[in-house]
Amino acid sequence: MTIALDKNYYNQNCDEQLSKEELLFFKQELERQKEKIQKNLDKKIKELNNYDEAKDEADHATIAIDNLTSNTILREQEKTLIKIQRSLNKIALGTYGVCTMCEEKINIERLKIQMFSEHCVSCRNELDNRK
Repeated sequence: MTIALDKNYYNQNCDEQLSKEELLFFKQELERQKEKIQKNLDKKIKELNNYDEAKDEADHATIAIDNLTSNTILREQEKTLIKIQRSLNKIALGTYGVCTMCEEKINIERLKIQMFSEHCVSCRNELDNRK
């Protein structure tokens, strides 16, 4: 069991925990982003299924380029959706805002910028330097 789960950071009365209001804010915002991305994914998939109207080679080429671009965007949005769902699961478990590497609290300002951050700034920098 990780330190974060063992200590159950959000059931402690200390200054390091996120307040219930902050957790509610992040949960609502993550759910809003999730819904927005899901609607966009559904729309793009529907559009991709309606490209049967090509009349010549130029139309086929244009459609192929559009499909390639759309597929790239869809893959990135699906990755983001997975990260959002993982963050929502962490909120439910009481481990949201805890770095997965060092298990220290992630700065709330960082979470406001990237709500599905899994690493504090120090650990993120360390990971980036390894690449």
